[in-house]
Amino acid sequence: MSDKTILIVGTFDTKDEELTYMADVIRAQGGGAVTMDVSVLGDPTNPCDYSKHQVAEAGGSSIQAAIDGGDENLAMQIMADGASALALRLYREGAFDGVITLGGTMGTDLALDVCQALPVGVPKYVVSTVSFSPLLPPERLAADIQMILWAGGLYGLNAICKASLSQAAGAVLGAARAVEKPDLKRPLIGMTSFGKTVLRYMVDLKPALAVRGYDLAVFHATGMGGRAFESLASEGVFRAVMDFATQEVSNHTMGSTISAGADRMTGAGRRAVPQLLAPGCYDLVDYVGWQDPPQKLCGQESHAHNRLLSSVMLTPDQRREVARAMCDKMTQATGPTVFLLPLHGGNEWDRLGGPLCDPEGLAAYIDEMRTQCPAQVELRELDCHINDPSFTQAALQVFDDWIAKDLLG
Repeated sequence: MSDKTILIVGTFDTKDEELTYMADVIRAQGGGAVTMDVSVLGDPTNPCDYSKHQVAEAGGSSIQAAIDGGDENLAMQIMADGASALALRLYREGAFDGVITLGGTMGTDLALDVCQALPVGVPKYVVSTVSFSPLLPPERLAADIQMILWAGGLYGLNAICKASLSQAAGAVLGAARAVEKPDLKRPLIGMTSFGKTVLRYMVDLKPALAVRGYDLAVFHATGMGGRAFESLASEGVFRAVMDFATQEVSNHTMGSTISAGADRMTGAGRRAVPQLLAPGCYDLVDYVGWQDPPQKLCGQESHAHNRLLSSVMLTPDQRREVARAMCDKMTQATGPTVFLLPLHGGNEWDRLGGPLCDPEGLAAYIDEMRTQCPAQVELRELDCHINDPSFTQAALQVFDDWIAKDLLG
């Protein structure tokens, strides 16, 4: 009897050989494999455990509807809806322990939906010809998705693509055996930050929250970290959030490709999760260090953090634009929301006398926040810097008030 079972998803009419190869690798390693066909026009060589008809019906449609639509994009969305719904149902029934999908752009489009449908802690592997590509928008990526490039695998098996397929098959089986799924019996707080040289509040807040009986998960707000944070916040994984590094809003507003998506800073609010917000690094826009800065920021002062990441310093008017974007996002908040506004700066470099100190820019941001902050948001101005102990104390004061009012569930 196999110890763990992997769900294998793909178009078995065109990728039968490759998908079957992965199933054979998994079984050879002592795992179990069940197959799901998401084809539309053709049929697999051998029947799959879950047919294309079952997939389409799980999404409230049919294969005939997919064919009659006469549009391959529409057809694949029908199959994506069905595959996502069926995979989630099967997982809840205990039918599998991890999932692996395979495809080009069509199969990857479907795979992203399937992975997003499954909870955090379920191993999710995507073997794709477009892995790590800019074709993949951050908001489509599950918080714990794994990818491998399907090198040399556009058509048929060969020595090159077998290396990718066998690694992926072994990886998802190993992950299913090794994964420690989240145990949320102890309530979890979600936080965004950068490294301790830039933002320091997490150092004091982590032990303080632990004393109060809460675990803390800190997300690196460099695009993908914020995407994972936003995804989990929208699912209600967190009892509350301390979203203090909101720079990804600045990035997206100014056209940087280092984005967590257009819905950044909205997931917790839409879910009515209590949220504490702050403007960590609001004054900077990160961009890919080996590319040119966003067009609207060309010519402005920049700093190379490393070979991967550079930052542009925003002008006062651009900081006002960022403030308006943040306030617009906060209008969607339906739960307790407090914005902590440190009047002496939002990152270690912008302190008085620091290399990025800009009193005019800071004043512009503060003024815009004062005038544009939504009515349902409590704006608390703090006579401190974001890295001062006073900021941490103010955050804990709000948090303790929420505990006293039984707002954290």
